[in-house]
Amino acid sequence: MNKKDRYRKKHSWIKSLFIIFCVFAAIIGYGIYWTFFDMNRLPVGEYLTEETSPDGKYTLRAYITNGGATTSYTVRGELVFNEKDGKTKNIYWNYREDSADIVWLDYNTVEINGHSLDVPNDKFDFRNQ
Repeated sequence: MNKKDRYRKKHSWIKSLFIIFCVFAAIIGYGIYWTFFDMNRLPVGEYLTEETSPDGKYTLRAYITNGGATTSYTVRGELVFNEKDGKTKNIYWNYREDSADIVWLDYNTVEINGHSLDVPNDKFDFRNQ
């Protein structure tokens, strides 16, 4: 085996290790996101209130969750797509709140406890602030 072949073999081995490391890091990163930050995994909670948008396209439902003796109450806001067979999406999650003041500013903008969101794309999650 000449020098060039040894170099290629070594280079190929290093490239393979790098790719395996990147895949492993991506899997670990997604696992951490899914476990700690995915808004689809929030606790359901108890129903508080709801408000429907002026055009009737969306309904925002608020729920309160109690994490137990060592944590404060949190409010979860769930956007309901009235025209899409009631499909839902979590758009609001805030710590140390026990009520929900929901005001629709226009057809696509809702204010929840002072946080303004453009629906359906905006989200508020206290863990990302």
